[in-house]
Amino acid sequence: MLIIRFSSIGDVTQALSLPYLIQQKHPTAEIHFLTRLDFKDIVSCSQHITEIWTVDKTKGFLGLWQIMQQLRQQNYDIVYDAHNNLRSFFVRFFLNPKIKITKPMYRLKRFLLLNFKINLFPLPFSGQMDLIRPLQQMDIQSEIPHNPVMILPGKTIQETKQFLLSRGLNESDFNNFYVFIPSAAHFFKRWPIKHWVQLAKNNSTQKIIVLAGPSDTFTHELNALPNVINLTGQTTLLQSAAVIQLAKKIITNDTGMLHFSEQLGKKTVALMGPAPFGYPSRTKTTTTLIEKNLKCKPCSKHGQGPCVNKAYYHECMDSITPEEVQNALL
Repeated sequence: MLIIRFSSIGDVTQALSLPYLIQQKHPTAEIHFLTRLDFKDIVSCSQHITEIWTVDKTKGFLGLWQIMQQLRQQNYDIVYDAHNNLRSFFVRFFLNPKIKITKPMYRLKRFLLLNFKINLFPLPFSGQMDLIRPLQQMDIQSEIPHNPVMILPGKTIQETKQFLLSRGLNESDFNNFYVFIPSAAHFFKRWPIKHWVQLAKNNSTQKIIVLAGPSDTFTHELNALPNVINLTGQTTLLQSAAVIQLAKKIITNDTGMLHFSEQLGKKTVALMGPAPFGYPSRTKTTTTLIEKNLKCKPCSKHGQGPCVNKAYYHECMDSITPEEVQNALL
């Protein structure tokens, strides 16, 4: 069987539940996974995948065609297109397996939600459940796995420990520090940096590690706080996952690392803003959800804006107070 999911970080991470559930029901299944080259390390964290195939996005359609030729030789019985875009359509059409499973896109429902605020989706919308539900064709129940499905290599954990020790963390801090993830793909999905600063000050005796991408220079406002170690732009995806694994609790915006935290089974506080489809899935077990119920939500598919709230700019995130987050942590 082949599973196709090219991107993004959060969706690929949530897709790790698919091979886990398939092998729970069909223990002898041989499962291959096709993804983008830059997400190979994430997919490698599944213990239920036999082989990983990758596409280099810099090689365009030629690179995809070359991989398709190799995949056709595998003679897959089942192909699950968990992405459902033009590239994945070409793959599943070319491979022509006995059984094709495709994740629906719900384009009409999305149109009604984003343009008329008519919500026909289950609330909150679980992207992970959306990936799992089509597996009913394989007699697999639609349920979120109880166990963590993202298993990091021991070498990565040990190397990350040494890195953190070199940055000022102590041995006694492991499994006791907090992780702040103030980044997100779009500005409107970010909890304001002033609130992160205040939350760090409110936890002045707690060691805090900040994870963000190289372009997230706004996190420099946290540098002056003595209890904060700012690793913005200093970790790979797998190292970031290892930092999360070694932490006590995670506070994060709606971003890919939210799903790292969930799939690793960590205690998480998720700050949700304007986007309708990035919600966490373990809200009954490990994840505490904080959001504001506003008439202007959602304002866009991915939270890219613009803000349509004329009375209170960026209210969906700015009105979440550090005190609310503190209470969720406790």
